[in-house]
Amino acid sequence: MRWLVTGSYGQLGTDLQTVLAGTPDDVVNAVDVDTLDITDSAAVSAAVDDFRPDVLVNAAAYTAVDPAEANEPVAYKVNATGPAVLAAALARGTGRLIHVSTDYVFAGDGEKPYEVDDQPDPRSAYGRTKLAGELAVRDLLPDRSHVVRTAWVYGGGGPNFVKTMARLERERETVSVVDDQRGSPTWSADLARALVELARSSAPAGTYHCTGSGDTTWFGFTQAIFEELGADPSRVLPTTTDKFPRPAPRPAFSVLSDTAWRAAGLTPMPHWRDALHTAFATVGDRLRAG
Repeated sequence: MRWLVTGSYGQLGTDLQTVLAGTPDDVVNAVDVDTLDITDSAAVSAAVDDFRPDVLVNAAAYTAVDPAEANEPVAYKVNATGPAVLAAALARGTGRLIHVSTDYVFAGDGEKPYEVDDQPDPRSAYGRTKLAGELAVRDLLPDRSHVVRTAWVYGGGGPNFVKTMARLERERETVSVVDDQRGSPTWSADLARALVELARSSAPAGTYHCTGSGDTTWFGFTQAIFEELGADPSRVLPTTTDKFPRPAPRPAFSVLSDTAWRAAGLTPMPHWRDALHTAFATVGDRLRAG
């Protein structure tokens, strides 16, 4: 298969390249903004026509949640216009698009895991722009696109929550972390393997949720991180969201149901706690570096 991966410098893009490197029959063209601006229609059309991908995985995104509140047009260009350009380019050929989205498309005020057909209601600029990208993809390439929502992603590449907590564990005697936001931590390597499985499957076009299984709070996640670091988890102190005011509202509940994923015959994701342990055993040096 021929794979075009956008956002190649990010956590997911990096892990996608690692996963695909182990399959010699795959040809991968991994690009980032310095080699392909996904908002440039002419450049994207030329890249798609030249490479002729069987699968395009769009892992490119504007993910700076707080800055997006003051820069929504910039976030929209990357998160909405970009996916629309990619879908339009693929619509002229035969390739499929896997577009990665987010839990932020929901309000985050639910009490049970969100299903793929639950009504989106984003409360932040980031969520609004990501939802616009989803809608564009499904409108322009309805029969050959998969929108995959994920959440709380961390990995060996790039900045993330695990690395931040590892740094704070070295720097502080105690760390206060919110205990009133609940979600599902997702190791980017597991997500990469899952997206490759999706691309190779006969799963119907549509929207899917793919996160680590199970759920926890940021406080519980941090306690587990401390355990993996060999640190005393009692040094992690619970607090509430109102103690840490931020420009963008955070979803209080962003657990995503994998019902549609399982129904398509796809492999369920590992439990988030098991995945964290495996991540530290695999890329722990990079996670500890903070």
